[in-house]
Amino acid sequence: MPSLLLASSSPRRIALLSECGFQFEIAAPNVAEKFDVALTVRELTLWNAIRKGMSIAQTRPDAVVLAADTLVAMENQIIGKPTDLREAARMLRSLSGRTHEVCSGVAIYQQTSGKSAVFHDVSRVRFRRLNDATIERYLAEVSPLDKAGAYAAQGNGAEIIAEIEGSFTNVVGLPMEKTVAALAKFGIRPRSA
Repeated sequence: MPSLLLASSSPRRIALLSECGFQFEIAAPNVAEKFDVALTVRELTLWNAIRKGMSIAQTRPDAVVLAADTLVAMENQIIGKPTDLREAARMLRSLSGRTHEVCSGVAIYQQTSGKSAVFHDVSRVRFRRLNDATIERYLAEVSPLDKAGAYAAQGNGAEIIAEIEGSFTNVVGLPMEKTVAALAKFGIRPRSA
């Protein structure tokens, strides 16, 4: 079985793969994520995932490289990661009581074989109505600066999320249902399978 290499240092993606039973190595790509408003959220996440994966695949051509990018969008406006707590609070206020989309682009590539798989997944997330006290409490409990939309679905997510339509793991950062099926085509399966 070829080795799996996760092109990410995201603790959430690492946890999702580990909990599913995959054995893998981690190689954080040294690629700045692009944020181009001319692209759709699907195009942008796929573009970033491919760039991250290809940068790592060049260093380990024998490995199966898995890369992903996740963004939040509401009414065709892409919401990235906040730069500070003030911006995080503003993002949460704008999402309050509304439904938005979470899109993950995933790229899997093995350079020596030339095999690749590129796909995306979209989940719809409806937030509860949030007052300023709830937002302040949430931001005190969760580190929002490395999260698109300034929130996480896992952990304290139930405090602010009313409903998720689609893949929960997609909202966390990696759509495991599609990822497990795609990795199987490369001969990579979780230990428990």
